[in-house]
Amino acid sequence: MGKNEFWHELKKNRALFVMLIPFTVLVIVLNYLPMSGLVLAFKSYRFDLGVFGSTWNGLENFRYLFSSGTGWTITKNTILYNLLNLLTSQLLAVFVAILISEMKGKVFKRTTQSVIFLPYFISWVIVGTFVFNIFNYETGVFNNLLTKMNMDKINVYSMPGIWPAIIAIFNAWKWVGYNSIIYIASITGMDVECYEAADIDGANIFQRILHITLPAIRPTIITMILLQVGRILRGDFEMFYQIIGNNGQLFEATDVIDTYVFRSLLQNSNFGMTAAATLYQSVLCFLIILTVNQIVKKIEPEYALF
Repeated sequence: MGKNEFWHELKKNRALFVMLIPFTVLVIVLNYLPMSGLVLAFKSYRFDLGVFGSTWNGLENFRYLFSSGTGWTITKNTILYNLLNLLTSQLLAVFVAILISEMKGKVFKRTTQSVIFLPYFISWVIVGTFVFNIFNYETGVFNNLLTKMNMDKINVYSMPGIWPAIIAIFNAWKWVGYNSIIYIASITGMDVECYEAADIDGANIFQRILHITLPAIRPTIITMILLQVGRILRGDFEMFYQIIGNNGQLFEATDVIDTYVFRSLLQNSNFGMTAAATLYQSVLCFLIILTVNQIVKKIEPEYALF
């Protein structure tokens, strides 16, 4: 766009550009100005000197993060949990969307959709309370059932290996209804004549789903996965913190970058190392989504984000 074209566009749509100003200012103030604090990742922070007055220490904060082994552990946990949650929540969302779209009764369909969507509005604080009341060693529902069956109680909070499954189950329970709405909208927008033609040809419900519904919503599935992959190094802080809390026995198996940064700030106020962990997280997220987008562009160019 040349200079003259730009001014012509600005003059033609000046009302729209004026409406854009508050949003632009908000993004700059809330998103871009705080990025100046990323210099802490390369500094030895001192309260008396401030952010820009503290001395530079190069990559020492990053070296400390990974030399202790913590960096690799929280990176591995963050990636594995996000992949697990991505697979479970998205697969279940597609399944639920197809199931609801195939229901015939309108009242039953709307009721089912509302019930499945309801967990989205429940905060992770409440979900954390549910988990504690279920698995608490002394008074939890799970151990009470074991006691009634004359079995020994199990201290689930001392068993790190079982928590990936527990977290994946509650994450799917909370998000599957919300994610399914996107797929339901995609299915609703399909051409009804495709289903009518399939019925005339004698296709059963499974053949319709396999050969019509799934290919039709494939672009939506790919787009959703791409958006989720872009957040693969951003753990759901509220979920992990409210479900796990400060249980040190589970940190090795459940600690992600976000919870580690938060706990580090509370315990030792090491702003340099936490800034390094946050910068490392953001850069890797950016590189991962670029890589995945390029892979999608080579396979199915029309489904790529950019």
